[in-house]
Amino acid sequence: MLNNKIKQTIVKKHAQHEKDTGSAEVQIALFTQEIESLSKHLKKHLKDNSSRAGLLKMVSKRKRLLDFLKKESPTRHAKIAKDLGLKK
Repeated sequence: MLNNKIKQTIVKKHAQHEKDTGSAEVQIALFTQEIESLSKHLKKHLKDNSSRAGLLKMVSKRKRLLDFLKKESPTRHAKIAKDLGLKK
């Protein structure tokens, strides 16, 4: 789980406007940060299969959001992929 300060900084960085907390870019950025932290956890705890299942669900949700964004606005998709270091 991400703490509130980390979430707020991510939201501020990727928000479309001042009160934006749920745009695709913000959700993708939050999922990416969560995936990174969970991946680190799973490198230490190899047999934590429930966390592994949660990780796979998050990766799937992020993929669906990226596909949606690519279909709706390829420029926004390219920008978020570049910012987060995701492959196109």
